[in-house]
Amino acid sequence: MSPTSDRLTYCKLAAVTMIWGGTFVAGRYLADQLHPLLAASLRFILASLALLLFMGMSRTALARPSLAQLAQLAVLGFFGIFFYNLCFFYGLHSINASRASLIVALNPAVIGLASWLVFKERLGRTQVLGIALCLGGAATVIVSRNPQLMQATPSSGLGDLLIAGCVLAWAIYSLFSRGLNASLGPLQTVTWSVLLGTVMLCVTTALSGHFTIGGIAGLSQPQLLSLLYLGVFGSALAYIGYYDGIRRIGPTRSGVFIALNPLTAVVCGALLLDEQLTTPMLVGGAVILLGIYLCNKTLARPKAMGI
Repeated sequence: MSPTSDRLTYCKLAAVTMIWGGTFVAGRYLADQLHPLLAASLRFILASLALLLFMGMSRTALARPSLAQLAQLAVLGFFGIFFYNLCFFYGLHSINASRASLIVALNPAVIGLASWLVFKERLGRTQVLGIALCLGGAATVIVSRNPQLMQATPSSGLGDLLIAGCVLAWAIYSLFSRGLNASLGPLQTVTWSVLLGTVMLCVTTALSGHFTIGGIAGLSQPQLLSLLYLGVFGSALAYIGYYDGIRRIGPTRSGVFIALNPLTAVVCGALLLDEQLTTPMLVGGAVILLGIYLCNKTLARPKAMGI
């Protein structure tokens, strides 16, 4: 892959994680307003519609996967859509968005470790240092923005565990697309996994009695806007961009961009909400950028990874 193609991939991944930086705020808002099952189902109904609309507008037919591919897509749908979003919305019932984003900042380390253990992906010392810097920088940004987030509450233990479940689910969703991205492509892989995960969410929500006409009809405009952001931007578009990054540069190098989430949140807070940018935040942001640079510098121009 050429350096120009690499840089374009980095820009796409940076944009994806900037979008994801706002999903914790939107998710936290919805967690206080809607039942987690209903919120998750509506999010991915919108994501499914957006993906199908995009495919229709681009005149791309929905692929017909083999039984083996369908089984693998079902695994991705279960962990990346169904399980992840149950943990996400239920977890945000118990802890705030800052504390949740601090836990999710562990993603690069978990993805890198799993890549090394399961798929024998080579991790050089510089790459390990880059992942560590991303973790340290993200923690600095988050804690300096909200120093009280480390204070435990009676429900924070359960919330922490649920958000840790998000980390596990996302690692599986990132890593176990091997072969599918190569054979079906990112758009087909994301669309099928989202469709299957949405069915799982909707069936569970309906069986639990939380999928009601009254609940949907009573949605306010801010709730609808939050769901649109989560479904269209935070799911449909961002998932395609992320899987395309995995296909091009691998899961570990793509995963470290998740450390940009908290940095995006504080920058948006400063620009849109007139929040103060402190020196520790700026230092933490610089450390994150250095970590991403080091992690991607060591494995420049990898050959096609079959992911």
